[in-house]
Amino acid sequence: MPRRVFAILAAILAGYALGGLLGYALVTSASPNTHDKTVEAAMTAAFVTGPVFAILAGSIAALRSRRKSR
Repeated sequence: MPRRVFAILAAILAGYALGGLLGYALVTSASPNTHDKTVEAAMTAAFVTGPVFAILAGSIAALRSRRKSR
């Protein structure tokens, strides 16, 4: 049980970090905003892509770490 919880938490943290980096990179490269592009990128990374990736990574880790039924 503790190993499963640790694996899920690690996946959530890694997913959040990866989602944040990808979201930041995507917004800075694709946004036509010139006034506050860095703020837009940071907010999108912190509140949209980071949490979405964290939920996906945690869900995948939870499904993969289930005990096999006999």
